[in-house]
Amino acid sequence: MRKVFAGLTVAAFAVVMTVPVFAKTETVTGQIVDQTCYMKDKANNGANHNMAGKETADCAAMCAKKGAPLALLTSDGKVYTLGGGLAADMNAKLISHISHTVEVTGDVTEKDGKMTLASDSLKMIKK
Repeated sequence: MRKVFAGLTVAAFAVVMTVPVFAKTETVTGQIVDQTCYMKDKANNGANHNMAGKETADCAAMCAKKGAPLALLTSDGKVYTLGGGLAADMNAKLISHISHTVEVTGDVTEKDGKMTLASDSLKMIKK
């Protein structure tokens, strides 16, 4: 019984040592965009979007108020889905910052090539 327990302990330790750290704290600067609309058309990086051939005013804010994900678009084209307290209450803290350049410090995780940045606050850089 001791040998089985010792073997299981060693195996569990080996698995734990090979699992990468899931989140790391980073500071990321970028523009807040409506993630869904941006992924459909890279020109949709402001508050107004061209949807089905027509200009839709405040599209990003309307979608964000319904809980659609907002993201941070960096100058080198990386997209971080915003989460944590920033995205709480249907993006309440983010809506007024859509299309602004901000700095966010939080926990970055990656799953299937998609980055998520979880934070509770941001710093305004440029409107």
